Amino acid sequence: MSTNGSEAADPSGVHEHGVHEHGASDGHGHGHGHGVSANADRRWLSIALALIMAFLVAEVVVGVLANSLALLSDAAHMLTDAASIVLALIAMRLSARPARGIFTYGLRRTEILSAQANGLTLLLLSIWLTYEAIRRLIDPGPVAGGLVLITALVGVVVNVVAAWAISKANRASLNVEGAFQHILTDLYGFIATAVAGVIVLLTGFARADAIASLVVVVLMVRAGIGLVRDAGRIFLEAAPSGVDPDSLGDRLVDMPRVDEVHDLHVWQITSGQTALSAHVLVEAGTDCHGLRRDIEQVLASDYAITHTTLQVDHAVQPAESTPADAQLLPLAEPHCADTHGPVHREGPHAH
Repeated sequence: MSTNGSEAADPSGVHEHGVHEHGASDGHGHGHGHGVSANADRRWLSIALALIMAFLVAEVVVGVLANSLALLSDAAHMLTDAASIVLALIAMRLSARPARGIFTYGLRRTEILSAQANGLTLLLLSIWLTYEAIRRLIDPGPVAGGLVLITALVGVVVNVVAAWAISKANRASLNVEGAFQHILTDLYGFIATAVAGVIVLLTGFARADAIASLVVVVLMVRAGIGLVRDAGRIFLEAAPSGVDPDSLGDRLVDMPRVDEVHDLHVWQITSGQTALSAHVLVEAGTDCHGLRRDIEQVLASDYAITHTTLQVDHAVQPAESTPADAQLLPLAEPHCADTHGPVHREGPHAH
């Protein structure tokens, strides 16, 4: 029978309607669609982490000696870079664990927690750096421009290599993208710091160091807001970017022999893994199995959605109705007392 008990079981004993279908791309392969394995991701992230930690220690020492806020702010940001990569590596290991017990999706969303933590760290750190930069603008101290310039140029090289290493991992993962954004922001920051070092060295304008810090802050805020926004969409079960649930519902109800689609939900389990569930009412006598397969093919080919849960039922119509009345009947009521979201019906779309 169907999951709501409105249909009888088919002769094979298999539930005809309330079908939970997992596409071929289900499983731990999600988020690695371009062929990069989870082990490769961890290897590239580990290389980037080693580079950053080695340079971080040297930069703190030089920043103190040169009295450069720009270098110290870059060092603080590099510390968050290292933390973001450590979080990413931990999240990868947790998300690879199989689903069991109360965690029916496993721990895949730990990567989204990691991405959101990275974004919040960027935003909080930007507040402190803004305060320090303003203080230095008001009362600048002496800055050793030569040390700043040399260290910043080395930092550019280190961050280019680290960014390249992380780019070899799977950036479709919001977790990896969070670590990449940290590194990329730091790279831009070192370029700004190098420019400030040249200005201080040639003109003695010490405030250039603080101005460079503010440039870093702007980049950090931009990257932080993007990460928090994208992670928040996943936590709030919003449809992924580029998928309009209303248009998708209209597309499904336009398929032959589909009368109505309601309780349509589209969300992301984690980055790169979109899921969909819906209740589909079809014309009496329709092959539910065949139509379900047709719907799954449309979702996979047109929307790249392969993790679907579709309940397919025959539309229930009063005995006195005629075939001409079929399109005008309130089809959902016999099946769902309380539908969630818009109802998509055959004919002119009314939600």
